[in-house]
Amino acid sequence: MKLKVSDLTIARGGIPVLEGLSFALDSGQALVLRGPNGSGKTTLLRTVAGLQPAVLGRIDVPPESLVYAGHADGIKPTLSVAENLKFWAEVFGNKDYSHAIDAFKLAPLADRPAGALSAGQKRRLGLARLLVTGRTIWVLDEPTVSLDGEAVALFATAVRGHLAAGGLALIATHIDLGLSEAQVLDVEGYRAKPLAENDFDGAFL
Repeated sequence: MKLKVSDLTIARGGIPVLEGLSFALDSGQALVLRGPNGSGKTTLLRTVAGLQPAVLGRIDVPPESLVYAGHADGIKPTLSVAENLKFWAEVFGNKDYSHAIDAFKLAPLADRPAGALSAGQKRRLGLARLLVTGRTIWVLDEPTVSLDGEAVALFATAVRGHLAAGGLALIATHIDLGLSEAQVLDVEGYRAKPLAENDFDGAFL
């Protein structure tokens, strides 16, 4: 399994934000994206996940191998914690979700409606969905938002387990997850050159 990005240029609102970006990940590898707010990390992740087109370059990813987790938790508030995970497991053709319950210590909350959870509990439930997808490549945008220290540690353990099983992870985060095996890429070094004042057509690429 491999994720390869070659000479990528991406845009936000028609304006290029990153250009000339290349990297590759093999099974068992993680890449952490760094950079200040607004530097293009979210746009890069959305482009890799296929949610928006690239301006230039190539993204090679095996079909049906990727799952994306953004800022939204992706939960149904009227369903219980267990029902949410059962729903997502079935969407991805799986039946067992008990490992996701255990990994994020959700058993005491299993019967509680998701809408009644705290922000941190909702985030744990949202991240637990990753474990029921069966997808090899995780693309994660600020996954630790709203998590306390214990929950961050649970998430880091889940990522390590995923990598040990041959998975890949591409993660944008401002905090240290303690993943010593992860590579780090600072996107600031790939900032696109500003458009010239008369480059009217360039703004619509």
